[in-house]
Amino acid sequence: MKEFIIQMVGSIINLVSYISPRYGGKMALNLFSKPRRIKLKEPEKDFLLTAFLEDVDYAGVNIMTYRWLGEKETILLAHGWESNTVRWKDLITQLNALDFNVVALDAPAHGNTSGRIFNAILYSECINVVAKKFNANIIIGHSVGGMATAFCQKKYQLPSVNKLVLLGAPSNFVGVFSRYVKMMNYNSRVSEAMNNLIFERFNQEPEHFNAARFLEETTVDGLLIHDKKDRIIPYSDAEDFKNYYKNATLISTEGFGHGLRHKDVNKHIIDFVNA
Repeated sequence: MKEFIIQMVGSIINLVSYISPRYGGKMALNLFSKPRRIKLKEPEKDFLLTAFLEDVDYAGVNIMTYRWLGEKETILLAHGWESNTVRWKDLITQLNALDFNVVALDAPAHGNTSGRIFNAILYSECINVVAKKFNANIIIGHSVGGMATAFCQKKYQLPSVNKLVLLGAPSNFVGVFSRYVKMMNYNSRVSEAMNNLIFERFNQEPEHFNAARFLEETTVDGLLIHDKKDRIIPYSDAEDFKNYYKNATLISTEGFGHGLRHKDVNKHIIDFVNA
């Protein structure tokens, strides 16, 4: 049923593109930029209430932040698409038990952060604002949170940040776009219109937004973790990161999927931040 709905929506947008390619592109981008907001369960809400909650304003977005206080370095956590801070629960518990100061944010249009539109560039701006406010030393990003972290590092190079951890992160925007176009079975009119709209919005071609290449000159130590059988973001993206991000170590897993929610992954992260 889900595949049928996807194909039906894609067919409708394709039909619209024959009348107006630009409008078809706008419809496709709008769909691409509007995540489902996952409703929290009561135990998840209870966990978040163990933190200090604070709104941070940026460009009309009220970013919800959560802090678990510690005496050691400050670690900032950035989740992925259609997720929220709860995804970090086990890691937060372990890091805080080791006395790290842990900060997490909900992305725009996710969790308890306001907004309806999401993209990795806006997310990177939000990560920057939160990292500055709480003087983050280490940033850990999952999936598009990892991509946004790379964008943030490239643009701002915050002096307080000395380590990055990217989990299952997409290495380039073109790949993300092409997988979306393939999934929806969009025609060339739609995909070309999407590319044109991206250029109008950001004054850059989609090819410019290459997270792996953005980290080519960074001196910040990095840890890359990616599952070889990741069905969402291909393992080749991790290899792209490793080719450019010379200061990073790549750890490959098998069987943990895109989510990488496993005690072994948490152990790799803890060993890295403790080093």
